[in-house]
Amino acid sequence: QVQVVESGGGLVQTGGSLRLSCTVSGLAFNVYHMGWFRQAPGKEREQISCVTWNDLQAYYADSVKGRFTISQDNAKNTLYLQMNSLKSDDTARYSCRVSGAYCSAAYYWGQGTQVTVSS
Repeated sequence: QVQVVESGGGLVQTGGSLRLSCTVSGLAFNVYHMGWFRQAPGKEREQISCVTWNDLQAYYADSVKGRFTISQDNAKNTLYLQMNSLKSDDTARYSCRVSGAYCSAAYYWGQGTQVTVSS
């Protein structure tokens, strides 16, 4: 059974940092492409970052480019999202996904972790 579990969210002040983690079990993590998306209340879900299984390609939405960094540790079956210079617009529920192709539809996804940025 595949499980995708995000953690690391919380309340942070504007300008602060958080690191989100996404641990995957039940599949061969190092052959799948991974990504992060977020959804704020009343807004559409937004793909913010994705990465190929071999780290050769990474994508960032314009809204997070230069502030967020995606990375993965295959030995720990874990995907990360380092978020710096957080803004109130970053407040959302962040979820990770496991995909069969780069930045494509998810095979599996988690329940998400809430990030709230206060001014």
